[in-house]
Amino acid sequence: MGEALIRGMLKAELVTAEKIMVAEPDSSRQQYLTSQYGIGVTALPGELASFAQVVILAVKPQIMEPVLQQYVAHLDESHLIISIAAGVTIAAMEGVLGDSARIIRVMPNTPALVLAGASALSGNRRASEEDMETAKALFSAVGICVEVAENLLDAVTGLSGSGPGYVFTFIEAMVDGGVLAGLPRPVAEQLVLQTVYGSARLALETGEPAAVLKGRVTSPGGTTITGIQVLEEAGLRGTVMTAIEAATQRSRDLGS
Repeated sequence: MGEALIRGMLKAELVTAEKIMVAEPDSSRQQYLTSQYGIGVTALPGELASFAQVVILAVKPQIMEPVLQQYVAHLDESHLIISIAAGVTIAAMEGVLGDSARIIRVMPNTPALVLAGASALSGNRRASEEDMETAKALFSAVGICVEVAENLLDAVTGLSGSGPGYVFTFIEAMVDGGVLAGLPRPVAEQLVLQTVYGSARLALETGEPAAVLKGRVTSPGGTTITGIQVLEEAGLRGTVMTAIEAATQRSRDLGS
């Protein structure tokens, strides 16, 4: 996710490579990041903190606390801390960094890699309006970004944060269905990807509810309503809703 943000911000020309530094302990990964993006790399928390006033914590939630412990001595009130770790609450980060820290939690998703991400954010009481605008600018450069109450970020994680995984699973199933129906796999993949892309774009550009758009495709006794009947009988809607609920709960569990 961190690399997706780097690529997105550079592609959007929000910042130049010279203004980005990544703290990365693995030397081979350091070499890759430098050669691929032309950004600075370091293994030293103090060097990163001296270089940047906006620090994005793009680490797994399970290692957030030890990472913060490495940085706490190098961060002060001049730093804006932005975390993209699922489930790690602002209170948990304040417990290490102190309640004077300016902290913003963001839940992005991987389509940020192609400037089509969906992010939601929430800040603590020390984060100023300017801080919030800075974070919004960063993540809006790689897609859309909305502000929500912190207690909704787990739901955002279960929905849009994990959502690309659901969509790719559905795409894979549709491709397999096309192959089962007799289409060559490359043809099925091309048709499915364009269908999913076109459907999402149609919904975005018209602003009409999915139910209305679906109704325009389902003629009486036709092929589409017959296929939808099978999906309904298999409990597609309920399964998707349960998956989002389960991912939301997992985000809460990671935070605790």
